[in-house]
Amino acid sequence: MTNSLFDASPAHSFQPLAARVRPRRLDEFAGQRHLLAPGKSLYEAITLRQPHSMIFWGPPGVGKTTLARLLADHCHCRFEPLSAVLAGIKDIRETIERARYEQSQSGRKTILFVDEVHRFNKAQQDAFLPQVEEGTVFFVGATTENPSFELNNALLSRARVYLLRPLEASDLECVIDRALADSERGLGKLNLKLSDQQRQWLAHAADGDARRCLNTLEILADMAQEDDGEMHLENRAIEQVLQESYRRFDKGGDSFYDQISALHKAVRGSSADAALYWLARMLDGGCDPIYLARRLTRMATEDVGLADPRALQVCLHCWDAYVRLGSPEGDLLLAEAAVYLACAPKSNALYVGMGNAQQAVVEHGSLEVPLHLRNAPTALAKELGHGAEYRYTHDEADGFAAGENYLPEEIGEQQFYEPKDSGLESRIREKLEDYKKRNASASKKRYRS
Repeated sequence: MTNSLFDASPAHSFQPLAARVRPRRLDEFAGQRHLLAPGKSLYEAITLRQPHSMIFWGPPGVGKTTLARLLADHCHCRFEPLSAVLAGIKDIRETIERARYEQSQSGRKTILFVDEVHRFNKAQQDAFLPQVEEGTVFFVGATTENPSFELNNALLSRARVYLLRPLEASDLECVIDRALADSERGLGKLNLKLSDQQRQWLAHAADGDARRCLNTLEILADMAQEDDGEMHLENRAIEQVLQESYRRFDKGGDSFYDQISALHKAVRGSSADAALYWLARMLDGGCDPIYLARRLTRMATEDVGLADPRALQVCLHCWDAYVRLGSPEGDLLLAEAAVYLACAPKSNALYVGMGNAQQAVVEHGSLEVPLHLRNAPTALAKELGHGAEYRYTHDEADGFAAGENYLPEEIGEQQFYEPKDSGLESRIREKLEDYKKRNASASKKRYRS
């Protein structure tokens, strides 16, 4: 049966291939078997014609818009699309009015589909709430960003979130085959033949994105050459097109932060190979190398710290050298820093210690500096006791004034920094423990006297 949402039109042939071959039935839909297998809630909602408000969350080209259209078509609902990039409050109100009028006239419900819904501000998102509550529309939003961060809680509580995953290579090969075989909407009339290897190349380069896969296929189709009544592609033509594509990487989006998180955790986990992989992924995706240099420098202090102070020097030197060399030569410097950090002994004692000290400042407020630690630049300051009884450490044995206290009395002997038994920090730990014993001994002598 032909669906009204997908009917051919005179302008049909001018649409991109990805739009022309958009699935019209569930059995044409590729991927997302975790949602569309019999018994799954989304599959049941579509096949049993029981729509509800929902959010489709996933990367580009995985079928978010197509699923919304399939939902509307199978459930015999009107389909009202809005783009959050272009629409405003006025457009929302006009769409709602059309939905309300249609419902009053024919009783037909409306699927209100909002693409890139995360781009709507709070007021725009709130504009949907009364209509969703009243049942005027079934709200379906599509987003590439984490809904928990980008959407209002009120809207999230009224819609079920479905996570769509990148398509597997086998799914993308099915998409390619369907487009090549479809004479009505696809490339079937061209009689274009791809070898198994060429199909695998194309599917791999699409990086889980069906739209990218079909767009690339359409470009390649224009480069095909006839041979014995069939159209074929030369491998070099495919390589030329594919080498210009980039892997999925959304600067500032979830993919960006997921990958930098993976890089940081690989370094922290002392996996040099994983650190190199995630660094290469981010560089390949177009991440700013200076941003990566800055993040690696942060890792040197947060995860290596005083276990190996040279890590900070390595990162700074690599950063400086990258600025001088640029890409691609300088990429190796970032790799050097990442591998050094991964292989270095680890300690977050400094990171934790700074946090403890900051918490103490919050808890105790603006405590007075002890008199013996205060500056005494004038005679009046000296008369007030500033600097009195301060022991100049360089005049003490071993340069250490045993028993001296450098914290406010209200804090006492609280320890913020606790070095770990890792790398150089193990020696620092021994030194501080020796100082602590000498302080305790000096305090006992002072108490007895």
